[in-house]
Amino acid sequence: MSATPAPIDRRAALKARSRRSILDAAANLMHRSGGTSFSVDELAAAADVSRRTVFNHFDSLEDVVIAVAEEMFGDLMGDIEAQTASPSSEPETVLADLAAIADADRMVPAVASLVRIFGGVDGPPSNRDAVLMQRAMALFTVRISAAMTGRHPDLDPLSLDLVVAAFLGGMLGFVERWRTETGADDTPESRRAWDHYVAKLIDVLREPGS
Repeated sequence: MSATPAPIDRRAALKARSRRSILDAAANLMHRSGGTSFSVDELAAAADVSRRTVFNHFDSLEDVVIAVAEEMFGDLMGDIEAQTASPSSEPETVLADLAAIADADRMVPAVASLVRIFGGVDGPPSNRDAVLMQRAMALFTVRISAAMTGRHPDLDPLSLDLVVAAFLGGMLGFVERWRTETGADDTPESRRAWDHYVAKLIDVLREPGS
């Protein structure tokens, strides 16, 4: 005879379903509206949960948006982490590895989606959306730093973190220029423009001696 599931397991499952519903509803609202201007009440209605339930899972609407952005980077980061951990992939210099990670074929689809979500297609994003974009990129930076630490275990951790932060900060810095030039569309032309900016960033930073 099978054991009766513990009540705490049912509560955990219900909580997980509620959180999933909130994130899915937020992602749909963000893609449908092309931004993050929906209210908590609109999100709760779309997720078929109460306003209180939203705040049981997230401290603010901004935290919901960041969680959705983090999930958007999930597949991308999985690909990057698998590549950097592969024994068949020989480590290069840190900047060369970062340039490979930032390749247009990998990054442009994700960045184009983020630009649309954070309201930067028709012009510069609002201060709020710019801060949210920075928060999303900060999470990306943490995971890239961890991947690079595993790939370059002999390098000084602080130096490596500074190189990663400088590179990804520079990438965030040229996103607005890239958006202005390409409209943040994912096209062959926009991918070529992205690779041009990455190459320019590498030239500016240059690889520290190893």
